[in-house]
Formats: sequence, C-alpha cells, structure tokens
Amino acid sequence: MLEIRFHGRGGQGAVTCAELVAKAAIAEGKYAQAFPSFGAERRGAPVMAFLRVADEPIRLRQKIYTPDVVVVLDPTLLGLPSVVEGLKEDGLIITNASKSPETIKKEYGFKQKVAAVDATKIALDTLRLPITNTTMLGALIKRTQIVGMEALSEALEERFGRLAERNKAAMERAFKEIKIME
Repeated sequence: MLEIRFHGRGGQGAVTCAELVAKAAIAEGKYAQAFPSFGAERRGAPVMAFLRVADEPIRLRQKIYTPDVVVVLDPTLLGLPSVVEGLKEDGLIITNASKSPETIKKEYGFKQKVAAVDATKIALDTLRLPITNTTMLGALIKRTQIVGMEALSEALEERFGRLAERNKAAMERAFKEIKIME
C-alpha cells in the first residue's frame, strides 16, 4: 500500500488531487481511498488531504500518520514541521518549488528524498491561474508511478470537462520537468 499526504492551502486543490488519483487507481482495478482533513478553515488556510492506493482492499479508516510520500502544493508550507511529520525515513517529498531539490533539502534539513517542480509557473503558463493541483499530479505519477497517465487523464476529463485539456497539458509538462534528488 502506498500512503500519500497532500499539503496545500484552502482553494489550491489538495483534496481534488487525492480524489483524482483515487479515481484513476480504481479505474485501473486497484483499491483507493481519498479524504480531506480540515475544519472551519477558510480559503488560504493550510489543509491536508490523504490518499491510500493498494492492490488489496484497504481496511484502515484513519488519517495517514506515517506517509510514504508527502506532496506540497504551496512552497510556503515547507517550513512547517507538520509537513514532514511522520514521513518515513525512506520517504519522498514532492514539492512545488522553483528551487532545486538539493537546495530545498539543504535549506530545510530534510533527510528524505526530495523532488521539485515549478508547478506555479507551469500552472500560470498553461492554465493562466496559480492553481497547482493538476500540475503536481504529473510530478507525483512520474516519481511514484502510482497510476498511469491515461487513467489520470480520463479522471481529469470526467472532473473538468472542456477544461481538461489545459489541466492535462499542465500535468504532462510537470511530468517532464520534475527534478529529482535521491
């Protein structure tokens, strides 16, 4: 089972990220669950979303406390201790950042692997909005291979209709541009 925790701000689409990957995983015959964690926060407040994908039924019904992967949609959240809390020693941080993975790892003292993509720039270029959720999905599937591009593209089409093409373009560009540091 692969457990992923998404960190973003209200309105950035962290919850949508988790839901889209879960939908794609189920379409591929896997088991998945996606759920948010937020209270009465407003747009812009930190939020988390959780995703589990497995080849067998998932019996857990709780937040993810020791994720394999942490996806950070907003680089201003990188300095918060909660972002990497519980991340496994061999875990992976995938972040939206214009800095290199090496710089991020050194700057924040991360022990785990780091991957970075300038999702904000890609989103602005492609979507004309600074909403990085579908862009970060390209980075996630490139690094984890949790689902295939085709299944995720179908989930985007179902969710976004006529806006899916731009979202797919952003996802594909992030897939190509992600920088990975082991």
